[in-house]
Amino acid sequence: MKGLYCRPGGNDAETKFLIQETTLPALLDSHQVRVQVKACGLSPLNFKLLGDLGIQRDLVPVGREVVGVILKVGSSVSFFQPDDEVVGILPLDSRCSGLCDVVDVDEHYLVQKPEKLGWVCVAGALQDSVKAYTALHTHARMAAGHTLLIMDGASPFGLLCIQLACYHGVKVLATSHTPQQHTFLEQLRPSVGVQEPLVARVIPVYDGSSDLLSTVLEETGGLGVDTVIDSGVRLHHEEDESAETKLLPHKHDIISVLGVGGHWVTSHQDLQLDPPDSRLLFLKSASVSFINGDVWTSSSAQQGRYLHILKDIVEKLSAGILRPQPQEPVPLYEATVAMEMVQLRQKRTAVVQL
Repeated sequence: MKGLYCRPGGNDAETKFLIQETTLPALLDSHQVRVQVKACGLSPLNFKLLGDLGIQRDLVPVGREVVGVILKVGSSVSFFQPDDEVVGILPLDSRCSGLCDVVDVDEHYLVQKPEKLGWVCVAGALQDSVKAYTALHTHARMAAGHTLLIMDGASPFGLLCIQLACYHGVKVLATSHTPQQHTFLEQLRPSVGVQEPLVARVIPVYDGSSDLLSTVLEETGGLGVDTVIDSGVRLHHEEDESAETKLLPHKHDIISVLGVGGHWVTSHQDLQLDPPDSRLLFLKSASVSFINGDVWTSSSAQQGRYLHILKDIVEKLSAGILRPQPQEPVPLYEATVAMEMVQLRQKRTAVVQL
């Protein structure tokens, strides 16, 4: 049996992905299930996080978002039985690659897959859906009537945040990075119900002429938004910034658009706040939290809550409430090239169909 593994290098350019032979133990642990993988999602590896958790290996398994059919269950498994269709995310310390034909997984990392939900759809959307739930429910505690600003709303993560927020009655503003993204966001409509735009206002940031603060204040009656979710932040203004970096909001701009008691949810793991930034947050009684979508599989403290999130995600995907951008699956023989592109951020995500 073959699986996809990574040999870490000094940087992403030196990192190598390779197909490697692997075997499974003959006997399952009491709470494990053996799953025949039908599709696997590929997301960038966070080597810094793995190092912080003390997970250092010569070969790191690749592919953690798995969907498949249970072949065999351990002696103490109570949630599943053979032939059940399941979906889940392998833990960070898993020794199995999700791109193997068959993987062994603890039952507490899996939930039932609705019958009409496609393999590729759920594998490609699972990681971003968990992040969206973590940002909006766990950190922002969104409620009907709140106002939300999504940075880079047309990204896979941003799109799922928009759909989830609108479903709960939140007014959504979003930024766009290209004219095509701008048009796409303006034309977003719910799959059922009143066909009003999902995004109340799309704010272009690609031409340099848009003033984020004045637009947000105009849309909120001068009060600011309840929640901001970013996809990256500029800490300082630099002359030699790349085109992609220039599209990111400055940290002061994000704090400025927050209303009193507002909440900033950031994916920037090295965020630094200067005293004036902290002072402005203090004056607004606002707060900052960090999205780490892998935290659920790194600790068992809230395992029940995590499984509830996974179950709700697959139900909303099946019902069409969450509609990720469709993507073509890649065959296994192209998995190494696809993963290299994902790791270098040349491609947002990829799904391998087995």
